[in-house]
Amino acid sequence: MAELEQERARLQDATRILQELMESSDDYDDSGLEDAKREKARIEARIDSLTDTLSRAQIMEEEGTKVSQVTLGAIVSLRSKEGEIMEVQVVAPAEASVLERPMKISDESPMGRALLGQQVGAKVLLETPKGKKEFKIESIQH
Repeated sequence: MAELEQERARLQDATRILQELMESSDDYDDSGLEDAKREKARIEARIDSLTDTLSRAQIMEEEGTKVSQVTLGAIVSLRSKEGEIMEVQVVAPAEASVLERPMKISDESPMGRALLGQQVGAKVLLETPKGKKEFKIESIQH
C-alpha cells in the first residue's frame, strides 16, 4: 500500500511537470517533453500493476500463528534425513527469490507444488540443486 501511495504522489509530480513543459514548449518534438510523457506512462503502468496485485490479495492468518497446512505465504521449516534444516516461504511467482532468507519459492515451482497442502510431520520429496532429497515438515507459520 505504501508503494502504491508513493507512486501516486510521483504521478502527480510527473503530471505537473508534463503540464509545465507543455505550456512552456513551442515545439512538441521537445525531447524533455517526450521524456516526461514516457516517465508518466511508466508510473501509470506501475500503478496499474500494483492495483491489480492488491485487488487479488487475500487476507492471511495473523503473522506468527501456526497453521495446520502449507498455504500461500506460509514459512515452512524443513529437516532432511541428515539433519540439515531449510526454511522456505511459499509465495506468488512474482515474489520468488532464492537470494532472500527465508528463501522465497513460487507456489508454481516443483518445490512449491510439493509443499502446498502438506501438514507438519509430512515427508516430502523435493528437487534440490543436489538432486532429490526427502524432507520432513517441522513447522508451518505465517
